Amino acid sequence: MRVRNVVVVAFPGVQPLDAVGPIEVFAGASRAARAQGRDAGYRVSLASTNGGTVWSDSGVGLSTIPLPDAGGIDTLVLAGGNGSRAARRDGTLMAWITQAAPGSRRVATVCTGAFLGAEAGLLDGRRVTTHWASAPGLAREFPAVSVDADPIYIHDGKYWTSAGVTAGIDLALALVQDDLGVDVAQTVARWLVMFLHRPGGQTQFASPVWVRRAERSTVRAVQTLVESAPGGDHRVPTMAAAAAMSVRHFTRVFTAEVGETPGKFVERVRLEAARVELETTNDTLDRIAVRCGFGTAESLRRVTQRRLGVAPDAYRRRFRTITEERTPA
Repeated sequence: MRVRNVVVVAFPGVQPLDAVGPIEVFAGASRAARAQGRDAGYRVSLASTNGGTVWSDSGVGLSTIPLPDAGGIDTLVLAGGNGSRAARRDGTLMAWITQAAPGSRRVATVCTGAFLGAEAGLLDGRRVTTHWASAPGLAREFPAVSVDADPIYIHDGKYWTSAGVTAGIDLALALVQDDLGVDVAQTVARWLVMFLHRPGGQTQFASPVWVRRAERSTVRAVQTLVESAPGGDHRVPTMAAAAAMSVRHFTRVFTAEVGETPGKFVERVRLEAARVELETTNDTLDRIAVRCGFGTAESLRRVTQRRLGVAPDAYRRRFRTITEERTPA
């Protein structure tokens, strides 16, 4: 039987799902392959610097083996978690990763495990992702790494990186599909009650991005005006008049001080307002579109699809926090 050797690296403060999620996928793939009479599977080890019990950032203890020999690894998985910064200062661990990665057929990082990969110099010049909240920090600390905060996972050469926590399961399913085919991966996804390919990117799960406030009080007043009434008349000439500036000067000042054009700012504020409406009301898309300044449901659909990677109907099904009112029989 062809067995692929998978080593998942853990450390004190690891996010347990970053490690256990992929392990469950690989274990499930081995069972599914055997059920299909396939001569293939995985041998999975959870390893840490010294072995023994590693306490996760949620207080759950994980049983690990000491770091194995650096050779003979098919897939090296670097988990993430709140302890990843301290793990980067573990000289033994980082030296082992640097030694093991070149000989591994592929290397995968989950969530902030990307910081371990970047610290080891594995991700320079590559396009990678991580948890949306950690993406700015990764880009800032490692400018040689091209960080994309939206994808659930990214495959660049032999390196695979994923977004946070449950995205490690998406990544592992993709690795299984790459090895054993879509039928095995789909079987595991069904057992885990997961999408084989999750619709959209992680932007749909992210909190609203903090918006920089302009230095000039007149421009800040325009920002407040837009945020307090997303459905209002916020064409650029109208906003420029409110700031007592020419359109050209207002556009230049706004972009320089806020970090995006007035039009992009208005669109983002309106989309955040629509997200709240989709999550908390039963109103039709037409009503939400008018109330939030999109005008038509089709305009709302286009912006939601472009910015979040999913249609508004799909977003509502996934995130709504109320139930339909039902008339008693």
